[in-house]
Amino acid sequence: MIIQLQQGIPAELLEAILQEVNGIGFKANEVKTQEAHYIVGIGKKDFDIRTLGQLPGVADIHRVSDEYKLISRKWRVNPTLIDLGDGVVIGEGNFSIMAGPCSIESERQIELVVEHLKANNVKIMRGGVFKPRSSPYAFRGMGLEGLRMFHELCSQNGIKIITEVMQVSQIEDMVDFVDVFQVGARNSQNFNLLDALGEAQKPVLLKRGISGTIEELLQAAEYIFSNGNEKIMLCERGIRSYENSYRNVLDLNAVPVLKAKTHLPVIVDPSHGIGLRDHVEPMSLAAVMAGADGVIYETHQKPEEAFSDGQQTVNFQESERLIKRMRQAYELRESF
Repeated sequence: MIIQLQQGIPAELLEAILQEVNGIGFKANEVKTQEAHYIVGIGKKDFDIRTLGQLPGVADIHRVSDEYKLISRKWRVNPTLIDLGDGVVIGEGNFSIMAGPCSIESERQIELVVEHLKANNVKIMRGGVFKPRSSPYAFRGMGLEGLRMFHELCSQNGIKIITEVMQVSQIEDMVDFVDVFQVGARNSQNFNLLDALGEAQKPVLLKRGISGTIEELLQAAEYIFSNGNEKIMLCERGIRSYENSYRNVLDLNAVPVLKAKTHLPVIVDPSHGIGLRDHVEPMSLAAVMAGADGVIYETHQKPEEAFSDGQQTVNFQESERLIKRMRQAYELRESF
């Protein structure tokens, strides 16, 4: 169960509620986020929740049978909206486009991408400064120096940035220069990192693991929420299979399933999902029609010269057409 407490609840009332929860045989877990104050009760004993709901200091109470409780739509029916400021809101009713290169490479590259995004009214730029690569000899990013340059150029132009964090020790150095932390597929079950991002309070885009189930993705998000951060979006980016005709299997089944299970925004990454430049557009449009709250994809002025993932990166001309068609598809979806 989830007990939502009244704002500014006195310590003596909180203690009384905790004792009542423990008294009926439930383990009480206190969670305080940037939005509210909760008690998550874990147990299986049947009881009348009205006995707790009428206690002084209780604002609301819900039964939630899912293992993941705070992110469950069984508790919070209304969707979560994530406000990045300056009118940039992610969630239902606000289809979000996030675009940029796989890796931040240079100041000039950032300037060109920013110019492209502004021309197409895209408010969020993706780009990696710490890059987990399969080969230790591949380009692994420009690090903090690149992040500071990325942040400065984007903030001057009203563009929000999303970039990957790979380990707990990076959070403190990065937090002032990012609008959204990305957790990549390889770190989707790095629970120490998820705990720390819960405490960091910045919005988090959590990618599905390479072979992760939907349940595992939801449980990973619960780690972040239970440590105090409600600003989470889930990202379907494809899962590994035996098929080798494309990079991953982009599981668009996951979009409506996640939308039914959780109140968090659901984003789709078609670039990593299919891994083939020519097919990014149809998979993006399919994601829109499947009900995604946003799409994040890779674009570069010259994909054939990109330091990483050029084979799945669209050029600016292709990106401009994609943006236009996704917005048309979203309008069509909303008219149904």
